Amino acid sequence: MKNKKALFLSACVLPLLVACSDTATETAATQQADNKDTAFTAYLELKRIAENDTARVERARQQFDQQEKITAAIAQTDVLDKTLIDAEVNEFRKQMLMNRYFDEFLQQSVSAEKVRNYYANNSDKYQSTQVRAAHILLRVNAQMSETERQAVLTTAQEVHSKLNAGESFNDLALSYSQDKISAERGGELGWLKDGAVDTEFSRQLFELEPGKYSQPFLTAFGFHIVKSLEGPQVVKKPFEAVQGDIRYQLRHEAKQAEIDRLLAVTDSPAEQ
Repeated sequence: MKNKKALFLSACVLPLLVACSDTATETAATQQADNKDTAFTAYLELKRIAENDTARVERARQQFDQQEKITAAIAQTDVLDKTLIDAEVNEFRKQMLMNRYFDEFLQQSVSAEKVRNYYANNSDKYQSTQVRAAHILLRVNAQMSETERQAVLTTAQEVHSKLNAGESFNDLALSYSQDKISAERGGELGWLKDGAVDTEFSRQLFELEPGKYSQPFLTAFGFHIVKSLEGPQVVKKPFEAVQGDIRYQLRHEAKQAEIDRLLAVTDSPAEQ
């Protein structure tokens, strides 16, 4: 009787087990096919191939399938160091994730409006006091003896005396100045902002009234006589000239802040 029951149960259960095994196999196959379809759809998007472009899709499918088969076959060999390949792939993946993420993040977080607002709220950073200046330069260098330096100073004092006597600054610059580029323009240097040149040069220049010239004074370049031609004026850089620098600064600050936030999230106890 027991044997009959066992045979009966076997006859009932065995088909169920076979059916379950067949179902599991079919499910796995379906899942694998779905994964492959999903991967191919992503591949089309990566290659910017429209799904309704039948001819290109077919060519892409052939190439995709061929590459899948080749790489699967290579994976079965021992020609390559798989550990090294995995490390390289992982490194590429990390770099790609970070680059793509921050490209998207910064595009959203540093908008054109934020750049313009920063310019408007920090206008003092983009303006300066400037004076239009000219000079006469008599050079000295570290190899000169004190006697030689004094001789240069004497020449500078002679030039200053000629200015006091009414001779033209332009003519004297052309005759005496050893800054040959500015000398050809009568000593003119253009507009200089406060602090952009030698400290002593700036001090002497910005203390002058327009049209006045200084006593001879020494900088690392030599003895100068400097003249204020015009100014001082407050000059503000236009937004178009600095928007690139502002965008770079804001993107750098936003990226660093986001890096700090991401690190804090991964280091928090809740994530461990």
